[in-house]
Amino acid sequence: MKSLFSFFALLFVVFQSSAQMQLEKASPESVGVSTERLERIRNMLEEQIETNKLPGAVALIAKDGKIVFYEAFGYTNAQGEKLERDDIFRIASQTKAITATAVMMLWEEGKFQLDDPVSKYIPEFKDPVILENFNEADSSYTTRPAENEISIRDLITHTSGIGYGMIDGDERFRKIYAKAGIVDLFTTNPVKIGDNIKKLARLPLHHEPGEKWTYSEGLDVLGYFIEVISGMPFDEFLQKRLFEPLNMNDTGFYIPDSKKERLVQVQKKEGDNWKALGAEEGYDPDYPVKGAKAFFSGGAGLTSTALDYAKFLQMYLNKGAYNGNRILSPLTVDMILANHSRDLFMGPENYYGLAFGVLTEAGEDKGGQGSAGTFEWGGYFNTQYFADPETDVIGILLKQTRGPLEDDSAWKFRQMVFSSIVE
Repeated sequence: MKSLFSFFALLFVVFQSSAQMQLEKASPESVGVSTERLERIRNMLEEQIETNKLPGAVALIAKDGKIVFYEAFGYTNAQGEKLERDDIFRIASQTKAITATAVMMLWEEGKFQLDDPVSKYIPEFKDPVILENFNEADSSYTTRPAENEISIRDLITHTSGIGYGMIDGDERFRKIYAKAGIVDLFTTNPVKIGDNIKKLARLPLHHEPGEKWTYSEGLDVLGYFIEVISGMPFDEFLQKRLFEPLNMNDTGFYIPDSKKERLVQVQKKEGDNWKALGAEEGYDPDYPVKGAKAFFSGGAGLTSTALDYAKFLQMYLNKGAYNGNRILSPLTVDMILANHSRDLFMGPENYYGLAFGVLTEAGEDKGGQGSAGTFEWGGYFNTQYFADPETDVIGILLKQTRGPLEDDSAWKFRQMVFSSIVE
């Protein structure tokens, strides 16, 4: 009996150790990854820089909580300064999974139910309407009442019918949002998210809530929702409840002066040359370092590093724990990674959960993308990530580019990461 007790005690210790796994550097072979095959990834990224397909990139690969590849390639700006692996990137829509995680932390505390109408907490969303007719001459429109209220679940899964302003696929909504003065992504002006979301609440929807999957500003709404529910400013909630426990020291909405030299420049290609993207491209490239620093976009506003984001993903692979801190219950992690979009998302190869796109068995069978259950997303400025719970692999590739590109590093990186696993 004593030996049996010791056996189970040992299992408990091993389980606890695994659950608290923290990222640290190790040799690739120690976790079943081929150094020779990682060299192929290095060569591929170097070739992308040498052939001028990319100005620069930072790549990080981890397996079993061990970092086996973490390198910078190319340049941080159009002046040709060397890119460093701890440089800071605008992660744009990679913000969404962080916001969704914060929402689910409050859900675990019993603050709300996922199918609650958001109007219960933000009254301006009461009685939503759907766009019916649009006048091109002056951007005026008519609407019809929606049959259902927008729920928290609708917002977190992009099924609310809310649009996405300047990046919306429907030109009518781009014009409606512009006329209403909606801030879509980020701004250097003194705009508060509460004021922005209350304006957004009065605008028409694409469709009936829950009817379709439409990429939207739902996570921006949820950033304000977090303020309402928690009683804390959104940026403070993330800092105290998520970034500090995960030791994500270089993640935030705005960059202090002491770190601003580490911000990677967003570039676009003109002919054979890379140049800095300017404000004329539809956004202010200085938003993380200048201006009012008052707007906290839950859908697109954060800046971060490859290592910080890897810590966030490792927390999910650890079933909700990292750095000695439990962020989410293992059951909540499973719930987040389950299919909440039904058949409304991209097709049989992927579904959308409560924070990520998730690979299905059909996606696994296609090859090169990871195991079924691999979760993923990316950002507007050419960033990407994926994490595979079955092989315990994380892949992160950060770039800062916009406009037409010849860049094919994204699919090559992912395919080659999984091909580097040999045990």
